[in-house]
Amino acid sequence: MPTLTVDGVPLGYTDTGAPAGVPDAATVVFGHGLLFGGWMFRGQIEILRGQYRCVTLDWRGQGETPPTPDGYDMDTLTQDAVGLIRGLGLDPVHWVGLSMGGFVGQRLAARHGALLRSLTLLDTSAEAEDPAKSGEYKRLALAWRLLGGAPLVGRIAPHMFGPVFRADPDGKTVVREWADRLRRADRAAIRRAVLGVADRTAVAGEIGAITMPTLVVVGADDVATPPEKSRRIAESVAGSRLHVLPDCGHSSVLEQPAAVTALLNEFLASVDHP
Repeated sequence: MPTLTVDGVPLGYTDTGAPAGVPDAATVVFGHGLLFGGWMFRGQIEILRGQYRCVTLDWRGQGETPPTPDGYDMDTLTQDAVGLIRGLGLDPVHWVGLSMGGFVGQRLAARHGALLRSLTLLDTSAEAEDPAKSGEYKRLALAWRLLGGAPLVGRIAPHMFGPVFRADPDGKTVVREWADRLRRADRAAIRRAVLGVADRTAVAGEIGAITMPTLVVVGADDVATPPEKSRRIAESVAGSRLHVLPDCGHSSVLEQPAAVTALLNEFLASVDHP
């Protein structure tokens, strides 16, 4: 995986390049959720790369971006995203962010709107973490740091995936892949990433300034960022579209890849060809 150094940090990313015969194609940048990597968007990229340049970014200490001593807060990660977009000369881009990637996406859209062509927010929130969940996440993060992943995957998976997906044979295969990838990650970095999410500040007061076309999607069974969080985002961003996916949990791009890709295809086309 290539890297681009931003503020001294080598950020891991993938880049499909422009589609054949479409050198001026718009770029879609994907920001992944906590405990994942850019790989989680593979189903969307497989389809969208025929029309768009598709770029994924791995957050610090996750995926292929190495751990750093600090900088796991959402504001620093937003600056990482700004650095990647500018460093690769991609702007303006379509930003697609799930959960943690959505936390960053909202900050990008509210503070660096000129860099974005559109904004897609998947299974995310504009609010600070609920205190009860924050405490649970911090305890799990500490246990992960001390004990490793094997004893904890079963407790974490229901936060990441909905019950329908976890019961499906194909879904179980994906959950095992996710768990295997997570076990190989640096324990200290994963703990820092979790703390960055758990201690994040709210941006609900900022997102009313977002003006670019915005799509909001959430799984009906998402327990990590429940649908009411997405509804409040949609109510705050003028002209945004909200879709709730039935029988879907927090990781919508993996649980219902075809449905999410169809929504993205339609939305992106409406932005680029109004």
